[in-house]
Amino acid sequence: MNDSSARQSTRIWLGVTVLGLVTIVLVAFWVLNNRAAAPEASTPAQSEGAAPAPETATAAPAQTEAPQSAGQADSQATGEENAEAAGTENGENTQASNAPAAEVAASAAPSTETYKGIPVGFTEEGYPYRGALDAPLVMMEYSDYQCPFCNRYFVQTEPAIDESYVRTGQLRVIFRDFPLAELHPNAPAAHEASLCIADQGSAALYWEMHAQLFRTVEEWSQLPDPQSFFTRLAEEIGSDVEAFQACMEAGTHAPEVQAGVAEARQKGFSGTPSFEFLRVADGVTHKLVGAQPFDQFAGVIEALLAGETPAPPEQQAQQQGDDQGIPYWATAEGLQPDPERPGYDLAGDQYRGDPNAAVKVIEFSDFQCPYCRRHVQQTQPTLDEQYVETGKVQWVFKHFPLSIHPQAPAAGVASECAAEQGKFWEMHDLIFQNVEAWSINEPNPVFIDLATQLELDPDAFAACLEDEEMHARVQSDMNDGAPYVRGTPTFIVLYGNQGTVIPGALPVESFTEILDEALSNAQAN
Repeated sequence: MNDSSARQSTRIWLGVTVLGLVTIVLVAFWVLNNRAAAPEASTPAQSEGAAPAPETATAAPAQTEAPQSAGQADSQATGEENAEAAGTENGENTQASNAPAAEVAASAAPSTETYKGIPVGFTEEGYPYRGALDAPLVMMEYSDYQCPFCNRYFVQTEPAIDESYVRTGQLRVIFRDFPLAELHPNAPAAHEASLCIADQGSAALYWEMHAQLFRTVEEWSQLPDPQSFFTRLAEEIGSDVEAFQACMEAGTHAPEVQAGVAEARQKGFSGTPSFEFLRVADGVTHKLVGAQPFDQFAGVIEALLAGETPAPPEQQAQQQGDDQGIPYWATAEGLQPDPERPGYDLAGDQYRGDPNAAVKVIEFSDFQCPYCRRHVQQTQPTLDEQYVETGKVQWVFKHFPLSIHPQAPAAGVASECAAEQGKFWEMHDLIFQNVEAWSINEPNPVFIDLATQLELDPDAFAACLEDEEMHARVQSDMNDGAPYVRGTPTFIVLYGNQGTVIPGALPVESFTEILDEALSNAQAN
């Protein structure tokens, strides 16, 4: 099963059997592509006036990522998709039987290859796996090479799972392609690149390409066309470059990648990463959504190995500690009001709306970013009216001034100084309204003038602008966002134990769809 001809024959069979599913996916993509423009965002590498690239975030607190698209049941559903977190919960009910999963688990062909000392190969369908063929558990991993949460899982959790369960012969992992093209436009090509490497017959070579795609995501995720970068990776890992290029140019695996997306959605997954466990002996399956900490994976695996039913998501949270592995500023506690500092939550961030709202939006923004300004002036008023002021959404602001905007940190400090006098949001709006006025070498006099317009104490405000604590607040937000934010604006939508990242300034219609889906999922759960 490791030779190219065998994989080609299985692809032909697979293409026929999933034709109906692919058609459904293509219809969904048509709806999406005809619905709204892509998000716009400023990125550190972008010069002013250049066309923005879609933003990606890494390791998000919501733990899964997902796009929003019409007709999908998660907001992309993960929750937005999340269910990408979202059409599904962080731990689905265990099912007594799953014939398709069982068939896939039993279909792997023997292989003599290893990768880092672990057996690797391809299933009869051509899906890459790692781990012993006779492992009592199989884990289907539905992932996206450009998804920050998937990358977080790859870096932080996967090595421990491999060492504890895969290398010991207790778990076999089968990787499935689930690129969220709406959020990650370069992801489908990355998945095609990995499959073009698989075509060369070596599972070990595939897994090396797989690893390189995750390790280099920050380099290829923002490229207008990542093809040449993927070719370079193919050369570096020692593959047949000419065969790789021919495969990519022909788009050989595009249908296969889309079939993976359709399969994931058919299983109820809407966000990445998502996992389905199968106990081979009796066909019992269990789903887990998001880049959960290792302990949560271990709890599921140990229960299944023991012939038991894994604890429901709520019980797992109680056993392992709520919000484990999630940054404090994205936890239920951190988002609660600070009784000693009106307008701030306990994590030290300014917020608007009901702190008990079912949905939370954490905005990472840059006062000098044109796309942030567009969002504030064109989209935010509608979101405030429909969601924030009605108590449906708690809206949290965090600073993320980019290096291409030299006065943005000072603007962040000015907003924090206004907050000291109880007028953060008023200053927030004035700063965005007057970007041209303060985008100069010495912006503080302009900020003091804006403070005067808001009837703040000008002397206290001016002294505050020099206060190192205020500068530290802005830098602290930068540090908080660094693992997740690649450009501005970036929004993290949280509900329950799920969430999603919105990388860029979406049109109001698209944003409201995402929030409506999140509210619906929050109520359902």
